[in-house]
Amino acid sequence: MHRLIRRPMLASLLLTGLIGCGDKDASDPTAPADDTSAAAPDGDDTGPTEDSGGDGGDDTDGGTDGSTDDTDDTGSSGTDDTGATVPEVNPDELLFEELLHGDADLDSVLWEVSQSGGWPIEGEDGYIFVAAGDRDPYYLAGDHNGWETAGMERAEGFWYAVVPHAELPSPGGSLYKFVDNRGDYGADPNARAYSYDEYGEYSIVRGEGGHLERWPWVGDGAVDARTLRVWVPEGPVTHQIYVHDGQNLFDPEGINGGWRLQESLGTSTMAIGLDNSGIYRIDDYTHVTDTIDGYAYGGGGDAYVDYIEGTVRPLVEGYYGAAPIQGVMGSSLGGLIALYHDLRHPAAFDFVGSLSGTVGWGSIERNNDTVIELYEAAGHGTAVLYVDSGGTGGTGCVDSDGDGIEDDARGASDNYCENVQLSDTLAGVGYVWEEDLYHWWETGASHNEAAWADRVWIPLSIFETL
Repeated sequence: MHRLIRRPMLASLLLTGLIGCGDKDASDPTAPADDTSAAAPDGDDTGPTEDSGGDGGDDTDGGTDGSTDDTDDTGSSGTDDTGATVPEVNPDELLFEELLHGDADLDSVLWEVSQSGGWPIEGEDGYIFVAAGDRDPYYLAGDHNGWETAGMERAEGFWYAVVPHAELPSPGGSLYKFVDNRGDYGADPNARAYSYDEYGEYSIVRGEGGHLERWPWVGDGAVDARTLRVWVPEGPVTHQIYVHDGQNLFDPEGINGGWRLQESLGTSTMAIGLDNSGIYRIDDYTHVTDTIDGYAYGGGGDAYVDYIEGTVRPLVEGYYGAAPIQGVMGSSLGGLIALYHDLRHPAAFDFVGSLSGTVGWGSIERNNDTVIELYEAAGHGTAVLYVDSGGTGGTGCVDSDGDGIEDDARGASDNYCENVQLSDTLAGVGYVWEEDLYHWWETGASHNEAAWADRVWIPLSIFETL
C-alpha cells in the first residue's frame, strides 16, 4: 500500500502521471559473446570502472530533437586546386585507416571514435565495424543481411568489416551483433547506439526511436572516468534528467533487475545515467566524511558535482542540446548527492529527486553537517524537491544521541526517519506541499533497485509535468 504523508493532492497527480515505454525489437536469441570494449588510451590516469551496483549550457527555448545528424560525422566540404568541391573524409575514418596500417593503437582509436561520431564509423565506402576480443574469428550479423553471419577481415589485434552503403541504405534503427568462434551472438560493446530486448543487449547502426547511447571514459582528471548512458526518447526532448548509478538504470540484467528506467520515461524525456565508479562510489556520492564501524568514508562530493557541471553537462548539451526543463535524481547515496548538488548549485536544476536518500550521512558516527541541516541553513530554493523512502520508523523516530538527526529508532529501515525529518525541515523553511515539495512513503519497501524501479514513475510524473 502506498501511504502519502500529509499530501492529499499528490494522489490525483500520480494517477495522471506520464509513463513511457522503451522500444523492444527482437534480435538473435543466442547468448552474448565476450567482446572487448573501449579502454582509455595510454596515459589516462584512471582505470576501468566497474559495473558495480550501489546500495543502496544555456537553455534553449523549446525542446531539442534528441537525435544525431548522420551527416555530421562525415566532415564538411572543401575545395581542390581547381576550386571544385571535394568532400572531406570523416576524421573517424582517418583514425581507422591509421589503425589498419599500424600507425595507431587499438585502445586509443576505440576510445577516440567513441568520443566523436561513435561506432560503427560512417565511411566513404560504407559503415565500418570493428570487433576485438579473445574469441576470434568474428563475424557480423544484423538486419542488413537477414542475420546471416558474414565474415570479417582480420587485422593486427582486431577484426573489421565494411558494409557498403548499398547494402545498408537505412542505418537508422538497423540492429546488429557480432558472432564469435563458438557461434555466440553478442552486442558490440563499443556501439554508440544500443538497447535491450528479451535476448539481452543489441547494437544499432544509427539510433532511431527510443534507444540508448553510450559515452565511455568521460572524466575530468579529478574523479574517475566513467560511462554515460543516455536514453534518447522517440519525441522532441523537452526534459533532461541526470540520474546516478547509471549501470543500474536500463539493463534488465542489472543488479536486482535494475530500474528499467526506460519503461517509466515519457516520450519527450532524455535521461542521462552516470555510472558509479565502483570502489569510489561512497566518496563521489557524499559531501562530508562519516564513520561506519570505526572506518572513515566519503567526502568527495564537491569534486563529483564539479565534474557534472564542468564536464558531463557541457558534453550532453553540446551534443544533444539543452532541454528547457532540467532535473537530477538518485537513490540511496545517489539521492544524497542529487540533493547536495542542488545545495551547491541552487539554480542548476528545476527538479531534484531522492529515492531512499541517505540524508543522515555525516551523523552516523560523526557530527558533520547533514543535508537536512544544510537545507535548513540555506532556506527556500528554486527547484521542486521530491524525497521518499520505503521501510518503517521502527520504534519511533527519535534523536537519542542528541546530534540533531532523528536516526536512532530501533528497527527503522530504508532511511525512513531521516527523510521524514528532511521533508518537515523543507516545509519549515518555506517549501510548499504539492507545489515544490513532495514526500512519498512506500510502506515497508526494501532498499534496493527493484523497489526503486517499482516507484520511480512517481518522481518522473512530477518532473514531466513541469
